[in-house]
Amino acid sequence: DLLNDSKQLTDHQRRLLRPIIQQQAICWAVAQCSNHEIDQHNILQCSIMAMHRAIDQLDPQPQHIIVDGNRFTPLRFIPYQTVVKGDGKYMSIAAASILAKTYRDDLMISLHEQYPQYGWNRNMGYPTKQHRKAVMQYGHTPLHRTTFNFRTDDIADD
Repeated sequence: DLLNDSKQLTDHQRRLLRPIIQQQAICWAVAQCSNHEIDQHNILQCSIMAMHRAIDQLDPQPQHIIVDGNRFTPLRFIPYQTVVKGDGKYMSIAAASILAKTYRDDLMISLHEQYPQYGWNRNMGYPTKQHRKAVMQYGHTPLHRTTFNFRTDDIADD
């Protein structure tokens, strides 16, 4: 009953669901693209590339793919359907969004140990005001996307 769009759940709820999803799913996989790949291709193309990488890991391979959103690039000859707001409509998309979000959060928490000044354990890689201030003060790490532009006019202290 709790399974829903990961953005609608608390971190605690997502972490409760993750082992259940991993145990009960026929198969599952998580994949990613590097910041360098995102700089080279763009975030949308890399989202699709990561989906392809995850699908390639599945055993058995899916007979049909449903994708959250309105964009996808065909993978081999597997039929697919895009579904806007699909993570609130299909349990498999909601489960995938929970796995993706929790794995991403775990990555950001581990990267925080290496670069604590950026607050990745709290902002999970999103460009919060505090994160933008840290970038202005300390510069970019090898993990930052160099093509991501954020506004600097709203980081001054209030």
